[in-house]
Amino acid sequence: MTRKQRRMTLIGLAGIVLGLAAGLVLYALRDNVAFFRSPTEVAEQKVKPGERFRLGGLVEAGTVDKGVGDRVAFAVTDGKTTVKVSYQGILPDLFREGQGVVTEGILQPDGSFRADTVLAKHDETYMPREVADALKKQGHWKDGNASGTGPEGKNPTEIKKP
Repeated sequence: MTRKQRRMTLIGLAGIVLGLAAGLVLYALRDNVAFFRSPTEVAEQKVKPGERFRLGGLVEAGTVDKGVGDRVAFAVTDGKTTVKVSYQGILPDLFREGQGVVTEGILQPDGSFRADTVLAKHDETYMPREVADALKKQGHWKDGNASGTGPEGKNPTEIKKP
C-alpha cells in the first residue's frame, strides 16, 4: 500500500467513525427534544397523540381546578383555541390565571395535555419568545408597559440574560 492509499484509508475510517458518533448522539437526543406548540397548532392536529412537546400560552381565567393532593387541571389558551391540561405536582409560585405559562408533556388521545413540567412567567417583562410570537400572531399580545418595551428600551422577548 502506498503512502497516499494509507492516508486516504485513514481519512475514510476517521470519516466513518465521526459519522457513526454523530448518528449515536442524534439517536440518543431524539427523545429529549421537545418542540414548542401553541394551542391552535394542537387543535389543528399538527401533533400526534403520545408526542412529547411544549405547550405555551396564557392560563385561561376560571379554569384552574385544584384536585385531590397535588393534582391540578387548567386550560392554556392563545386567544383562539384552548387546550385542557392536567398536572400532578407542585405549581410554581407565580402560576395564576391570566399569566403566561409553558408546560411540557404529552398529548393524550382525547386531545387533552398531560404535563410533567410547568414553567410560569418569572417577572413582569419576560415571556418565552415562542409564547410571545404565538400571542402576537393571534392578536392577544399584552405589553408589559405602555411603551411596549422592557428594561433598557428593548422588547421583552429580545432581552438576553447574562
